[in-house]
This record gives sequence, structure tokens and C-alpha cells, in this order.
Amino acid sequence: MASSSPLVTIFLFISLFSFLSVNANEVTVGGKSGVWKIPPSSFDEWAQKARFKVGDFLVFSYEAGKDSVLQVTREAYEKCNTTSPIASYTDGNTKVKLEQHGPVYFISGTEGHCQKGQKLRVVVVTPRSSAFSPAPSPSDGPAVAPAPTSGAAKLTGIFSVVGLVLGFWALG
Repeated sequence: MASSSPLVTIFLFISLFSFLSVNANEVTVGGKSGVWKIPPSSFDEWAQKARFKVGDFLVFSYEAGKDSVLQVTREAYEKCNTTSPIASYTDGNTKVKLEQHGPVYFISGTEGHCQKGQKLRVVVVTPRSSAFSPAPSPSDGPAVAPAPTSGAAKLTGIFSVVGLVLGFWALG
């Protein structure tokens, strides 16, 4: 009988896990140029129109040794205070995973850049289920543009649904 097969149980477990997993988006900070620098318009204006979810990644690209990315508290963000960051990134190609819901703050570590607008506040939401409500891609704007994505993430959701249907069919 198919319902007692350990393979069916394993298949169902894997299918359910894949179905409930969240497909993360990568968002490149810095617009079409893909560079973290003093922006022509506010990063925050764009970020208010976008939706970021737990598990997404922000990608900062900048010249190592000449700039940096600091993750900071709200107070440090508002005052452009670079002295006690939560995290400091200097490698020139920083990928930050958004791990908790709520606001997250970033500023440039280069003197004077934050005061000229090189700072970013994003509000991270808890995803419902990526199979039914994926986070929309951020709109094109001068401050930030989405990183290219592949069709593989969409196929994962489709295969997960098919796997669940087949697994329940095998149990029945």
C-alpha cells in the first residue's frame, strides 16, 4: 500500500518544505549603475515604495577602501553617526540578508556622504507564502534597481505544488 511507503512520506515532507520555503529577492542598491554612492535623489523615497521581506538580500556595490556600508540604529541613521555601527562592511561588494521584520538602517561610512543623502532605510515585512504572494519587484527609479533573477525560483513553486498534489494522490 502506497500510504505506508517511507518514500512517499519523505517525498511529501520535501514537497511541503519546498512549498512553504520563501524565495528571496536580491535588490541592488544604487540604481541602474549598481553603485552605492551619493544619490541624485533620496534612497528613502524609493524604499518607501518598495516591499522588502524577511530573507531578501540588499546588494551594495562600491569602491573598497573609498566607501563602506554601515548598518546602524535609527538614532545613528537620523544623526549620520558612524561611530558605533551594528555592522560594518568594507569589501566593495556587500550582500546583506534582511533577517528580521521592521525598519533597517544603512549609512555610508565615508565622512560627509550620509549628510548628502547616502543612507537607506528599509522596512522589512514578514512574508506570508511566496507561492501565493511574492514580493513585487521594486519600481525602476534612480536610487535602486532590482538584481536580475532567473526563472528557477518560479519553477520551484510550480514543482512544489505538483509534488504536493502527487503526494496526496499517492496517499489516497
